[in-house]
Amino acid sequence: MSDFPRTRTEQTADERATLASFLDFQRDTLAMKCAGLTTEQLRARVLAPSELSLLGLVRHLAEVERGWFRNTYNNEARPGFWKRPDGGFAEFDVDTADPEEAFAVWRGECDHARELVAAAESLDVLGHHGEEAFSLRWILTHMIEEYARHNGHADLLREHLDGETGE
Repeated sequence: MSDFPRTRTEQTADERATLASFLDFQRDTLAMKCAGLTTEQLRARVLAPSELSLLGLVRHLAEVERGWFRNTYNNEARPGFWKRPDGGFAEFDVDTADPEEAFAVWRGECDHARELVAAAESLDVLGHHGEEAFSLRWILTHMIEEYARHNGHADLLREHLDGETGE
């Protein structure tokens, strides 16, 4: 895993480039944790009683990207990708999930988010979720936190799957 290319974080850039590079580093870390695994390994829930799997994390983070960047920041009101018949979220229901589809959706959402961030007038631009307002700065910072937390989960899952560890 150590040979996997990841975005270099900006050390002397402005705030937007710094935050964007840290978020891309976290995105790349998730991809690194999933690299080289079979469909069965990506779907595996190896930390009982948790229902987490690497594929579930990829699908979840695709939903999170969509929710914060498209819906909250850009006011697109897009529905989730994976829903249960009762309307609940189904991103962690991976028994028959297609990894290629999940990664394509996730990468598409990451690409769209990058475009929105690059086009923003400033980090002070607000998005809204109901009555609450969130600056783009807050959203980027929250997304870094979201990925960092889930990448810790991904590291544990990967270690249980095949013994690979990494930063």
